[in-house]
Amino acid sequence: MDYLLKTEPAVYSFADLEREKTTIWDGVTNPAAVKHLRGMKPGERLVIYHTGDEKSAVGTASVVAVDASDPRNPQVKIKVGKPIAKARTLAEIKMRASFAESPLVRQGRLSVVPLTAAQHGWLVGE
Repeated sequence: MDYLLKTEPAVYSFADLEREKTTIWDGVTNPAAVKHLRGMKPGERLVIYHTGDEKSAVGTASVVAVDASDPRNPQVKIKVGKPIAKARTLAEIKMRASFAESPLVRQGRLSVVPLTAAQHGWLVGE
């Protein structure tokens, strides 16, 4: 499965991930988002999405490891991929039929969103 991870760029941006190369994605509290983190597997593809004023998919990453020993606070190690050549805005995403039922547009506060392969491909420009 592929996932989209939302982050406030003023707190932690894709540029921060590029500089650090890897990070631990944790601190998620929404039960549905926590469930998605626990279910991640090494090698799965990720899209990094900036919230706030940007509201756009800006880069890629992948899952390195998952430590779900604490079911309430799983720790997912991710590694940087590459910037998305043409960032996809939320307005563009909402116009795509393939996202009509996506939690990305239906549950705006969900910080970890599962993606279909087609959604992932469109977001990253494949």
